[in-house]
Amino acid sequence: MNVEAEVAATVLWGIARVNEMAASAALRRRSLSTHTFGYAGMPHVIGIDAGGTKTVCLLADAQGRIVSRARGEGANLQAAGELQVEKILHTVMAQAIGDRRLVPDAICLGIAGVDRPNDFAVVDGIMQRIGFNSRVIIVNDALIALETGAPGTPGVVIISGTGSIAYGRNAAGEAARSGGWGYVLGDEGSGYWIGRAALRAVLRAADHRGPQTALTAMLLEHFDVSQPQLLLHEVYHHHLKPSAIGALAGCVQSAFSLGDEAATGILRGAADELEGSALSVARRLDLTSEAFTFILSGGIFRAVPWLAGELAERLPMAAPRSTTMLLEREPAEGAVTIALQEASGGARIPVYKQ
Repeated sequence: MNVEAEVAATVLWGIARVNEMAASAALRRRSLSTHTFGYAGMPHVIGIDAGGTKTVCLLADAQGRIVSRARGEGANLQAAGELQVEKILHTVMAQAIGDRRLVPDAICLGIAGVDRPNDFAVVDGIMQRIGFNSRVIIVNDALIALETGAPGTPGVVIISGTGSIAYGRNAAGEAARSGGWGYVLGDEGSGYWIGRAALRAVLRAADHRGPQTALTAMLLEHFDVSQPQLLLHEVYHHHLKPSAIGALAGCVQSAFSLGDEAATGILRGAADELEGSALSVARRLDLTSEAFTFILSGGIFRAVPWLAGELAERLPMAAPRSTTMLLEREPAEGAVTIALQEASGGARIPVYKQ
């Protein structure tokens, strides 16, 4: 077997293993809860969106009405680690439930990385420890954003927050994804990617290897330092989290608005990457000739509004019947919808197309 065939076989095994683990975990959890728990006789569910920057937890009743909400720090497994993720998830669920004497009928957790078998096993173990013996379903955070923006229908969600990913489903219940490989290997077009590019642009300008840029003054002010060389101390000695690098995206938008050459190149590159990821998903799901919605989700589309407008212009060129919308609601609402499906007999989770 040649190298290309071995790689392809490994990828297909990984996809199949994730689907198998997700199904067995869901079945195991359903066996734990064969009767309805509730507060004052009414069933409740929890939906969680665990992102790189923040974690949002919603407690909802059987009609999907939000009863309470809680917010915590980002709970990305690669950035925060297992123990910190467990602490954050436990805290936000406890805060959302408060002093109500209830056990949720179902919990849906949307979190990055669970398409990888090792990460799924870690997160599944966390939820076994803190999941109230409720029915628990763990999905990619992109799915809950898609369910929020295009409930039960075909669509492609493009997430650009601290990290980035494109994810979609078609009418046949098949899913595909592009990106989401983490800040070291991927996350192109994300806040981290944009912020890192801004830092590089400033250092290249200091070396006279790139154009002088308004980003220099903006980043020096942001970090409260007097010269570009001192940025190294800020980045390496303070061990900045990816979310702290991602916070520089707003500076890039400001410099872009001034016509800055470096900032313009960074944002056009980000648009290229996000467009490419979205269209890769749409093509694999045979959506480009269909009517569906591209959903833009994540804080970068607000910090850098030019990106949202640019993608809204570009994407219909390849998918003429598509529309593009900026997600205005909390992705955790999609997690509530999936939790309600799980509580009433089983959530409908798309299976990755092979």
